[in-house]
Amino acid sequence: MYKYTPLANKLRPVTLDGFVGQKHLVGENCFLRKLIEQDNIPSMLFWGPPGVGKTTLAKIIANTTQSNFVTFSATNGSIKQIREIMTTVNEKTIIFIDEIHRFNKSQQDAFLPYVEEGTITLIGATTENPSFEVNSALLSRCKVFVLYALTNEDIEDLLVKGVKAFEEENSCKIEISEEHINAIANFCNGDARTALNTIEIILNSCTGTVDDNLLEQCLGRRMNLYDKTGEEHYNLISALHKSMRNSDVQASIYWLARMLESGEDPLYIARRVVRFASEDIGLAEPTALTQTVAAYQACHFIGMPECGVHLTQAVVYCALAPKSNALYVAYNNAVVDAANSFAEPVPLQIRNAETKLMKDLGYGKGYKYAHDFDNAITDLQCLPDSLADKVYYIPSKQGREVKLEQYLESINKKRNKT
Repeated sequence: MYKYTPLANKLRPVTLDGFVGQKHLVGENCFLRKLIEQDNIPSMLFWGPPGVGKTTLAKIIANTTQSNFVTFSATNGSIKQIREIMTTVNEKTIIFIDEIHRFNKSQQDAFLPYVEEGTITLIGATTENPSFEVNSALLSRCKVFVLYALTNEDIEDLLVKGVKAFEEENSCKIEISEEHINAIANFCNGDARTALNTIEIILNSCTGTVDDNLLEQCLGRRMNLYDKTGEEHYNLISALHKSMRNSDVQASIYWLARMLESGEDPLYIARRVVRFASEDIGLAEPTALTQTVAAYQACHFIGMPECGVHLTQAVVYCALAPKSNALYVAYNNAVVDAANSFAEPVPLQIRNAETKLMKDLGYGKGYKYAHDFDNAITDLQCLPDSLADKVYYIPSKQGREVKLEQYLESINKKRNKT
């Protein structure tokens, strides 16, 4: 019977030396690598998005351990099968459960006594947060290792290996540019399996040369060749930032779409929009920060393509919000003084007097507890003497900062009267 082996399986490494990514876990002298090399495997969970090496790591452990290794899929397993496996265990055994989050709580409970007794070592792989999807009792007995989406460089290395393997197997030569490799890597968004499956489709479809037209057909969309670390990357994020700053809603949406459809990491865009909320809006509309942080969290929870609408909401909100760079200017001016002025000690009156010696030295002497005064305002000096009259924050005439300016003026008048 004919059996087709996908390129992703052909290139699956069997040792840690061939494993791509997750250097924080399996790099030289890292904890998990030592456990695997010493064949000292505890019960553990691999948590991460699809295509980042969870199953591959389990197979590497299977190749290196002296234990009996049993693979069990949660998609078609049952409690009966679990118990049948448990009754046959008579030697050191590691059981790998792919997609363990698909087991309900009673199915997970079936493993608990065997893990507790040390009869088996359990390795589970999941794309879902174990805190919510794995029984707390089982979770407490497993070490959780977090795996992250592969970097673009990792994916590009895999794609190059895939092309070479295809050429060797088919005795041919494929012409594919670095730009096309980069575009495919962007499209695959850190998923090694998707990357290798995609390059295999493309290579099987080409006649020796991979061009723009072929990529567009195979990927199902127009390819925007885009280097996420090159000039165009910075040009596009600059265009988005400046469009929002200029309150140009239409342009803001367009540049957002250009970046996302070119394969940009939505979390990168979300982080920049969060920064924009304080740098260019600030207290003129404080809820901009709430909106943008919520958008970041949404991107983290659900990813592309669904999170595009959340980023659009944040970008439109920022574009329409009143603009102020008062916080940005205030902080930068304070940085100059902090870096260049004499580092005066904290005024005694606002130091923390933790011990009798500190009190004897005058720590906290003359401190005025604001809540004991009208309007919770005193004339207590909180800046060093050389900076006592320094003004960093000057509200703009935009949005809520109009009222903040009025309130700040009233504070200063009341402070001068106390």
